[in-house]
Amino acid sequence: MRAAILPPDLVWSAPSMTSAASGTFTLHDLTPALLVGSIVLLVSVAAVRLSLKSGLPSLLIYLCIGLAIGEAGFGIRFDSNELTQVLGYSALILILGEGGLSTRWEGIRNSVGPAAVLSTVGVIVSVLVVALAARFVLHLDWNTALLVGAILSSTDAAAVFSVLRRVPLPRRITGMLEAESGFNDAPVVILVTALAARSAHPAGAESWLTLAVKAVVELGVGAATGLAVGWAGGQFMRRAASGSSGLFSIGVVALTILAYAAASSVHASGFIACYLAALVLGNLRLPHGPAVLGLATAMGWLAQIGLFVMLGLLASPGNMARQVVPAIVIGLVLLLLARPLSVLVSVAPFRLRWRDQVFLSWAGLRGAVPIVLATVPLTVGAKNVSWIFELVFVLVVIFTLVQAPTLPWVAQRLGIVEDYATLDLAVEATPLDELKAEVIQVTVGQASKLHGVEVFELRLPEGANVTLVVRGGKGFVPQNNTAIRRGDQLLIVSTAEARSRAEKRVRSVSQHGRLAGWRDGSGKK
Repeated sequence: MRAAILPPDLVWSAPSMTSAASGTFTLHDLTPALLVGSIVLLVSVAAVRLSLKSGLPSLLIYLCIGLAIGEAGFGIRFDSNELTQVLGYSALILILGEGGLSTRWEGIRNSVGPAAVLSTVGVIVSVLVVALAARFVLHLDWNTALLVGAILSSTDAAAVFSVLRRVPLPRRITGMLEAESGFNDAPVVILVTALAARSAHPAGAESWLTLAVKAVVELGVGAATGLAVGWAGGQFMRRAASGSSGLFSIGVVALTILAYAAASSVHASGFIACYLAALVLGNLRLPHGPAVLGLATAMGWLAQIGLFVMLGLLASPGNMARQVVPAIVIGLVLLLLARPLSVLVSVAPFRLRWRDQVFLSWAGLRGAVPIVLATVPLTVGAKNVSWIFELVFVLVVIFTLVQAPTLPWVAQRLGIVEDYATLDLAVEATPLDELKAEVIQVTVGQASKLHGVEVFELRLPEGANVTLVVRGGKGFVPQNNTAIRRGDQLLIVSTAEARSRAEKRVRSVSQHGRLAGWRDGSGKK
């Protein structure tokens, strides 16, 4: 029987929820669809609290929700790889758009170089190492082994940050993880698509040199398209700025989707175009910034929830048991050999500290992208590769359970945790837009040298000021001689021009104390 819960590929076993004989989605089917969908969303929203308490990324909870309402649970059967790929790509566009819009250029500027190398050279190294293991341990043919390596080579920074949101990492680390996650989806999608096509039609496969040239061209044209759409779209939106922050936000998000579509229409990389367009738009200081970020974040969350629940629905628990051992073997190779080697080769020219390299190696969590890409071979007609989806699914779940809870501990042991953290606050207030003001939250850590420093000794740049201190759960407006204490939360309001200098100044005092800036005799603020 065809069900009426979502598309026709979803099948519900309860007779009361079956559709007409035609199998089409009708108005009669709308009520059960909205019922199931709204309940799933509410449970997913509530699950974020569980994620925060357990230290596990929310993606695992959403996958479990999908499994629970799937064929092994409540009986919804979903088995369309084509629809998974379409909806998965759509979700990734929104997720990449949100990532670009919320990323500050100052935060990743020094990390773009190593992240770009890690997203290209590092991907190749990872693919080759995993492929060798798949070839000689799992006894796969070379093309299938390379395909497995390519599918597993994309990292998921969203999973990392969901675990580390309470652990203040230095910008050199977070910037690299953000940039890598934004960059590496594009080359990985190109590589997986090419390898899947070779598996489906080996006789008509193009040479490796031709594929390499095409990949470079697709990435280059996609990057140029994204930068052009981002800059031109930003100028258009600035001139066409509406008094409605909601409409303006829709326009900005639409530009990120336009960048993907424009690049894909000329057979270039739509994913790199989408991310770069969003990155440009997010750093143009456009009006209604908080509203734009709020909408993008909401759509990103909705895309993540829908994506992971859908992937949980697609999975067949009965077929997973036989993939546990291969998943553990490949996962160990990926975690202990492929990822560290790719990090070492990629960042060696940039002279990163060994502690940073170790953390980057351990923080290479896999998420939705590998699971979505595992459906690509089936949609292009590759033979005898249906098991790859279960392998990747099991690997992602097992190694997220291994890596995620230990990331804060690893960061602490390596000594790369900063003693204070800053957080941009998305305050939706028209006066802030008109005044071109920004709000920063600073949390003072236990070892921070901000402890004991009086507010006037911060010597913040002109246009920035500490407006509120929260101590012991109670807030008060500080005086110039108010001493900062460990555990305090400071609210700093600054003009847009002074923001980066204010943050730099707070970081300097946190590291060097009240005499920071005077040691070299310059006395610069």
